[in-house]
Amino acid sequence: MKVAVIGTGSMGQNHVRLYSDIAGCELVGIADPNEEQTVRLCSLYGGRAYSDYKELIEKEKPDAVTIALPTKLHMQATMDCLDAGIHVLVEKPIAKTVEEAREMIIKANNVGKTLQVGHIERFNPAIQQLKQRLANGELGKIFTIHSRRQSPYPGRITDVGVASDLATHELDMMRYISQSEVSTMTAEVSKVMNTDNEDIVFGLLRFENSVLGILDVNWVTPTKVREIAITGENGMFTVDYLNQTLSFHSNYAAEVNENKSEWFFTKFGVAEGDFTSFRVLKKEPLRLEVEAFLECCKTGKTPLVTGEDGLESLALALKIVECGNNCKCKR
Repeated sequence: MKVAVIGTGSMGQNHVRLYSDIAGCELVGIADPNEEQTVRLCSLYGGRAYSDYKELIEKEKPDAVTIALPTKLHMQATMDCLDAGIHVLVEKPIAKTVEEAREMIIKANNVGKTLQVGHIERFNPAIQQLKQRLANGELGKIFTIHSRRQSPYPGRITDVGVASDLATHELDMMRYISQSEVSTMTAEVSKVMNTDNEDIVFGLLRFENSVLGILDVNWVTPTKVREIAITGENGMFTVDYLNQTLSFHSNYAAEVNENKSEWFFTKFGVAEGDFTSFRVLKKEPLRLEVEAFLECCKTGKTPLVTGEDGLESLALALKIVECGNNCKCKR
């Protein structure tokens, strides 16, 4: 397959590196207005440099592209690529607005091409193992999902706030893990970095299956935190995305109670048990994401992260900001 990358920011450069290294694909071009950057990347990884992605599309005719432009440019570039019959992996958030995302999804369906959204954490090996353990019933009924995604302020991002940039990851994870949709939410947001966009978000979500989600994201923490904890009948799983670790704190009361259907209603419903750290075979999530995308392009298989998944995460992130700004209840 002939592949190309549009946008050479932090994520775009990583896509370039991976496309140059993955068997079965040929990196034919890189497009970005920063010509010095594209020329440098081409000298390292191959392909031809373009300042205009439309010229790249016309001359190289790639089969698939990654779009890693600023969010406000996602829709137009995606539509142009789909119109040219090209499969698209677009970085998250899928678009600036829900309406733009819907148009992208409709276009992909109409032309019969793959549209995958870059919610990379679904491909994290620790999350993949967690999903399998949940499917095996190791946690029992899920009660809460607590997501923390915090970091210093990223100067490279100016067109969206922390909700669209970081919260979309965790909202996607909550939907993926709970296998349910949000029914209600409350939120608080704040701007402390003197920007036009929110940089702190706290959210409380209730899903249709009664799972509670706690969202804690910001751009004001002087270290990166990427963690999700899932609490249920039998204990609590915790994933550290950055270190790809998965651990479990067991509920001793659930282990020793013979009547599993009634144990939680006894006075010994929750008790501290054993701690287990599971072995996770670590792999680069972005490589797994790109490889999965290319496989979908070749086979027509539905992506693990569809355009609809990207739209739902964006819609929830925007709704949280709206709720935080407007839904105030005083004592």
